[in-house]
Amino acid sequence: MENYTITVKTFAGLEEVLAREIKLIGGKNIQPGRRAVTFNGDKRLLYKANYNLRTALRVLKQLSTFRFRSVDDFYKKCRTTAWEDLMDVNQGFAVYSTVINSDEFRNSMFASLKVKDAIVDSFRAKTGSRPNVDTKNPEVTVHVHITGNQCFLSLDSSGESLHKRGYRVAQGSAPLNEVLAAGMILLSGWKGETDFIDPMCGSGTLPVEAALIATNTPPGSFRKEFAFENWMDYDTKLFNTVASETGKQGFSKKIYASDLTARNIGYAKANARNAKIFNHIIFKVADFKDLTLRGNGATIMVNPPYGERLSQPGLDKLYAMIGERLKHQYPGNTAWILSASKELLNNVGLKPALLSFITAH
Repeated sequence: MENYTITVKTFAGLEEVLAREIKLIGGKNIQPGRRAVTFNGDKRLLYKANYNLRTALRVLKQLSTFRFRSVDDFYKKCRTTAWEDLMDVNQGFAVYSTVINSDEFRNSMFASLKVKDAIVDSFRAKTGSRPNVDTKNPEVTVHVHITGNQCFLSLDSSGESLHKRGYRVAQGSAPLNEVLAAGMILLSGWKGETDFIDPMCGSGTLPVEAALIATNTPPGSFRKEFAFENWMDYDTKLFNTVASETGKQGFSKKIYASDLTARNIGYAKANARNAKIFNHIIFKVADFKDLTLRGNGATIMVNPPYGERLSQPGLDKLYAMIGERLKHQYPGNTAWILSASKELLNNVGLKPALLSFITAH
């Protein structure tokens, strides 16, 4: 089976976690970058990356990389790709570009336009027909990354961002991103050997992702489709084999999820049911300051508001309360807090030896 370069996008700070995940599925020549990890793999690994990686946002298959001297040279080199082998003339497509420090391309829209022209002209010259651009629901998406005079052309194998697992049916006003939640859990080293506590669970992203990790449930198992299913070389049998390879495992510990509002707990329960891990989570409507769980050696994860996603007064007092509860009610446990505000984290009042901080990006 042919090998090619695969680039997986993620959040800043999760590159090493993603690299470890890629190693586990069999990726070779793994190279972490900025908000991305590149590796070598075949079609099977491309499918597996989409289906199994918890900290992946998007999986790109590199088509070519080249240097160009001018806009015209760029267009000609884009024409050399055998686009008719990658997509059907009746499929709608879209092109998205990122341009960094390029003298020839001052904006990404111009780069996308030239690639679109190359694709359309290539089809017209070889078939007499042309595919149509569809930016709303494209069946094939081309990604262009230009740095200086170097271009990387890739096909998006994922489609919708992979954080959209497919299990979420209800959410509050500021739900935690599923990839960020999974990354936070994997960064902590928690794999299900101890109890897991989320005292401010919102619509349940952290406890649901924790249950999926503990039971070895692939995050892609809930998705209705991936973009690679629209490709000319899509192998249904191979993908079905990949999807059947990961077996679920038992989980004997407890996951506790509580929130101040019954509405959020209702959302969390609905999402847990849809993810088929409802029986692994104990839900409770409770204010963190009144919660009386007695974990010992448990992992506690908290995603409190930090003023960027939701405007809320009195956050300094909220963070002080979190610190007080962790110190007096939950000694002997490990706590992780997700926040974008170092100032608010200072109100927690615990030394890093007792509390590990993750800063959201």
